[in-house]
Amino acid sequence: MSTSKIKDILARVYNAPRPAVADLEFLLSLSAGPETKALYAFADQVRKKFAGNGILLRGIIEFDNNCRNTCLYCGLNRKNKAITRYRLSQSQVLDSVARMAAQGIKTVILQSGETSDLDAQWLAVLIREIKQRYHLAVTLSVGEQDLKVYRLWRTAGADRYLLKIETTDRKLYRLLHPEMDYDHRVNCLSNLRKLGYQVGSGIIIGLRGQSKRSIAKDILFFKQYEFDMIGLGPFIPHYQTKLARDKKGTALLTLNALAVTRIVTRYSHLPATTALGSLEKDYRIIGLQAGANVLMPNFTPQPYRRYYELYPGKRCVNEAVGACVPCLSRLAGSISRHLDYSYGHTLRKSA
Repeated sequence: MSTSKIKDILARVYNAPRPAVADLEFLLSLSAGPETKALYAFADQVRKKFAGNGILLRGIIEFDNNCRNTCLYCGLNRKNKAITRYRLSQSQVLDSVARMAAQGIKTVILQSGETSDLDAQWLAVLIREIKQRYHLAVTLSVGEQDLKVYRLWRTAGADRYLLKIETTDRKLYRLLHPEMDYDHRVNCLSNLRKLGYQVGSGIIIGLRGQSKRSIAKDILFFKQYEFDMIGLGPFIPHYQTKLARDKKGTALLTLNALAVTRIVTRYSHLPATTALGSLEKDYRIIGLQAGANVLMPNFTPQPYRRYYELYPGKRCVNEAVGACVPCLSRLAGSISRHLDYSYGHTLRKSA
């Protein structure tokens, strides 16, 4: 395929207030080699212009793996009876936060399954303790909640909230998320924005029934909502789910989607996800060269880290707490980038 045609479409997508779905599909469909080299190089230049050259570090603590949902792709689904369930205490979380702060990281992500019995006040106290003791930015990823609960956590000091949509294809959403409602999830995202959170979302690449057209529409959804963070990771089938025998999502399509998302959204913080590093090889370096600007070292204490099994084969489940950071520093240096130890708040001019 002519690289001039690819460059023309890249310029058209970059300059369009709302890019055409057909153009996004075209870019998502590019083959590995010279075609994707042109795509990733363009996305990398957009990343450098709008997000800088640093790689933000966001330490993640997976404090609870209980979940009320039955998502067909997720190992935490409530029907999985083989999993060892756990919930960390406040002191365990704070110990991990202390280790994180000691390494200079200024953002903690508190993540859990979407459990019905999460004590909102318990989490509010924890947020206040983190803010008062360690002065970190706090990102929450604990699912759908009532407006008053989101307000409680925001008042306690939470800065950001990650709520992945997974797919904006309503039919596919219903299939993959029994007992959940697409409109309710979108409404939660809107409520978070109204309360002043920096809001993040994202999708899984390679799900059964997903098309490149639907991914293109997902990317337009990201643009419409002007998300501050967007996570895109490949589907990795879990043996205790209904999609156990499905094929993995490919690195190629995931990287293409990452690059197109960077070009379309410009300012959004995009991680090179752990799932992207958990395929047949670690693709996070390529992700960082295709538009990503965030890495997420895992600070979940042992032995619990292996029990937060959204998918099998997750990398870095046996390392000691905090051992990831030196490795990530070497990874950044290998592509002439540096780790950014700033808070990494939203880059959007309108925020």
